[in-house]
Amino acid sequence: MLTGKQKRYLRAEAHHLSPIFQVGKTGVNENMIKQVGEALEKRELIKVSILQNCMEDKGDVAEDLANGAKAEIVQIIGNIIVLYKESEENKQLILP
Repeated sequence: MLTGKQKRYLRAEAHHLSPIFQVGKTGVNENMIKQVGEALEKRELIKVSILQNCMEDKGDVAEDLANGAKAEIVQIIGNIIVLYKESEENKQLILP
């Protein structure tokens, strides 16, 4: 579980990132969860964009991705989800 201070730090780090995944009308599937997990292992912090044609609620999409990839939801703002997971091999971010 992330503290408020850690979330604030991660939001600042994620500000300049571009979304690397998009959730469309098919929603979240196993393949997407696997790819998000691999990306989190490499980068630790990613953004996911939810397209307008996605029928699922953005909160549900964020929960599905976070639970599937065993990550933390840092922020949901507009149609962008920011996810964080501490990397086992490629540690880059040091949380306060």
